[in-house]
Amino acid sequence: MAPPEFRRERHSVTDLKIHLICITKYRSKVFTDEGLECIELAMRSVADAMKFRILEFNGEADHVHVLLEFPPKLSVSVLAKHLKGVSSRAYNKAGYPKPAPNTLWSPSYFASSVGGAPLNVVKQYIEQQARSH
Repeated sequence: MAPPEFRRERHSVTDLKIHLICITKYRSKVFTDEGLECIELAMRSVADAMKFRILEFNGEADHVHVLLEFPPKLSVSVLAKHLKGVSSRAYNKAGYPKPAPNTLWSPSYFASSVGGAPLNVVKQYIEQQARSH
């Protein structure tokens, strides 16, 4: 297995990844393959502008899954807000159907950290560290 690719910045080295799920308002099944392509392109433009990476993107008729790698200066809520805002505007501008007037996304989202060692391995590693007395 290859070692993880770390983000190296002036004062930090990080490996922050999340799985983000965004659902449409009322879980309406509005996305077609073309609509999902529009959403993906818009989200990738946000990633480029904000200096984070979309590692994987996919979706179904009523939601999208996005795997992100991001710097520590960005919060998950800021990422979700910008991804949903810009993609909604691009989707609306392209004339795709929306579940509600001027609203594509539910205000909710799901995010889970991913990658790295399993939690029990990290706990064991920390437990085994020598304390300085």
